[in-house]
Amino acid sequence: MKPWEQYLADHREAAVSELVDFLRIPAISSLKEHMGDVAAAAEWTAERLRRAGIENVQVMPTPGPGGAGHPVVYGDWLHAAGKPTVLIYGHFDVQPVDPVNLWTNPPFEPTIRDGRIYARGAGDDKGNMLIPILVAEAFLKSEGKLPVNLKFIFEGQEEIGSPQFVPFVGANKELLEADLVISADGAQESETQPILLVGFKGLVPLQIDVYGAKTDLHSGIYGGAVANPIHALVRLLDGLRSPEGKIQAPGFFDDVVDLTEADRAQIAAVPFDEAKYFADLGVSAGFGEPGYTTVERAWARPTLEINGIWGGFQGEGVKTVLPNEAHAKITCRLVANQDPDQIYRVIEAHLNKAAEETPGVRVVVKQLPGHAYPYLMPADHPANRLVGEVLTEMYGNPPHYVRMGGSVPVLMAFLRQLGIYTVTLAFALEDERHHAPDEFLRLASFERGKVAFGEVWERIAERGLE
Repeated sequence: MKPWEQYLADHREAAVSELVDFLRIPAISSLKEHMGDVAAAAEWTAERLRRAGIENVQVMPTPGPGGAGHPVVYGDWLHAAGKPTVLIYGHFDVQPVDPVNLWTNPPFEPTIRDGRIYARGAGDDKGNMLIPILVAEAFLKSEGKLPVNLKFIFEGQEEIGSPQFVPFVGANKELLEADLVISADGAQESETQPILLVGFKGLVPLQIDVYGAKTDLHSGIYGGAVANPIHALVRLLDGLRSPEGKIQAPGFFDDVVDLTEADRAQIAAVPFDEAKYFADLGVSAGFGEPGYTTVERAWARPTLEINGIWGGFQGEGVKTVLPNEAHAKITCRLVANQDPDQIYRVIEAHLNKAAEETPGVRVVVKQLPGHAYPYLMPADHPANRLVGEVLTEMYGNPPHYVRMGGSVPVLMAFLRQLGIYTVTLAFALEDERHHAPDEFLRLASFERGKVAFGEVWERIAERGLE
């Protein structure tokens, strides 16, 4: 056993105790009443970095609406002359906990049962992001040095789309300069099968508001004589996709990087039981853009989904009203090389043109906060090869190369602003109820992650990233 591995083994119980303390902090970034808790989680993280031996640790502010935003924690150790510099990324904020009644134990009272630690943020992302801090400490305490230069950047608003953190990256290019980013935010497929995340979709959210008469009207007196905004909205929404599911807005697909035969083969190599997938979801069949498999559509094709629609009377019983307004929220998930702002303009133009053919109503389309650029990393990037080698040795199986339908806004910010790719090295598992009641992390994965980080850093030091 290497000195750093022995140190980790000797301090295993202490590390779990520290994770329990960390998980007690209700750092819910989406709720204003928890701003102080997000700040407390930042201070906890900064102090833990200092105790690990990391230098130049600071809690840095970000601007927010009407005042200070969620903080960022930075630290570094830069004494490995001639070795690459690796930027470690993670986040200490967590999702809301509703519905609380579905939790077996209170979400911020961590509980260990059957080799699992249950709490909000256990796997997403406090357990994952604590791992590289513990490994850095193990090297510094046992060997007095790190194999590579390390910079740490942890944010407190990933769960709300990193609205201030993304510009923070661009404003701090020199501070964050590195050769590679390793993200401690992610997951593995299972206890026996690793994955390498090479792609995440981008995001553009928007809202459609349709206005008719200046007030609600009696549907018996005015029905058939005045346009109904809900009817108008339904027609507008229906025109966004064909009956088969293909997005209809002209220009939507112009910049899409089509899947190559190699891409499709790589996706098809990941085991997928389509019948079980649909059965587990409680649906009779799939639906989506023709010409692509279910997994290809979910991972690597752009989408347009209606997330909410409202207007008129929705209470119990009947109210014979002709509503004067109707609304819908839409999100589009994007793939390389689509631009969120350009896609918004494409959708807006399509809707405005359709509105011209919908008399008697006024249509307003507006972009909502929270857009993200899609991210795609070359599967054969040297970091993927190196990390894949470590994962293969640890799991006994080579990793599946996986793209995700979700969005991680900061990954493209690292690429666009710093010019560096991000490889994901995280050890929560997909079945651990992230964002849901009874979120948990397997302690065996917590231990496995420590060894993986140490091995990856040593091999980067030995081979470089060329």
